[in-house]
Amino acid sequence: MNSTSSPYRVIAVCTGNICRSPMAELMLAAALEREGLDSVVTVDSAGTTGYEAGRPIDPRAARRLDATQLFSDKHIARQWQPAWFRERDLILALDIDHYAWLSESAPDDESRNKIRMLRSFDPRLAEKDLLDQGIEDPWYGGHADFDAVWHQIHAALPGLVDYLKGAVLQGAQLQR
Repeated sequence: MNSTSSPYRVIAVCTGNICRSPMAELMLAAALEREGLDSVVTVDSAGTTGYEAGRPIDPRAARRLDATQLFSDKHIARQWQPAWFRERDLILALDIDHYAWLSESAPDDESRNKIRMLRSFDPRLAEKDLLDQGIEDPWYGGHADFDAVWHQIHAALPGLVDYLKGAVLQGAQLQR
C-alpha cells in the first residue's frame, strides 16, 4: 500500500514497449493531469520482452499521439523487471498474452491481484471474457491499426481514472 507521501503507481505492459503500452502510459498520464491526479498517481510502461529495449516509440504510435498533443519523444522502451510486482499498485496488461505472462510470473497472490486488463475498465467490456478485452498488436499493421488502439485505450480511460480516484481516496483514508 502506498502512503500519502508516495504516489499510487500504475504500469502498462505490452510486448516490446514501443506501441500499446507507451500509448496507454501517455494517454493515462494526460487524463490524470486533466483530473488533477498527476501528483498522487504515477504511470509508466514496460514490455514483457527485451526485444525493443532502448528503442524509441514506434513512429506510427508517436504520430497518433502527436495528433492529440501527447508527445512521446522521451520514451525509451524497457523490459519488465520482477521487482515491479511489489513496487506497482496496479499492473495493466494490454492483451491476454501479457495478462497470462504477468500472472504466471507473479511471485504471489498479492502481486497477481494487482494485474488487470486495461480494457476491463471500459464499461462496454467490463463483464466480457478476458479474451475479448485485449488490444491487438498494431505493429504488423498500418496507421488505422494505431488509430484503433488509441480509441480502445481512450474508451477505458474514464473508468480507469474513476478507479484510480477511488484507490487514492481509499489509501488516504487508510492512512488516517
